[in-house]
Amino acid sequence: MKKIVKTENAPAALGPYSQAVRVGNFLFVSGQVPLDPKTGEMVGNDAPTQAEQVLKNIKAILEAEGYGLEDVVKATVFAKNMDDFKAVNEVYGRFFTSNFPARAFVEVARLPKDALVEIEVIAYKD
Repeated sequence: MKKIVKTENAPAALGPYSQAVRVGNFLFVSGQVPLDPKTGEMVGNDAPTQAEQVLKNIKAILEAEGYGLEDVVKATVFAKNMDDFKAVNEVYGRFFTSNFPARAFVEVARLPKDALVEIEVIAYKD
């Protein structure tokens, strides 16, 4: 059974997609950019600040469905500049402290709202 997940504690979708979709024990969280959930405005002008907001948004979506960061099994990080790899990793490591999920880190030409970082995750819970 498929369930659409929506929370006011994370930014609303920017287009025709859901914040997340739960299928069985899996939760697929759509790519999040650094938007303040209350104002809808971009947060930060650098990759580390933006990564922190993105991960806060992801955490809120996970929690809305009873999941936590420890349940994330796969993450994909999209960055405007691969030179931000180390700085984004430092922020990422503050959120994921053990049982690290599988991950890809990909440099892209452009992200929604000209963000510097976007992250999507897949979580699983027994």
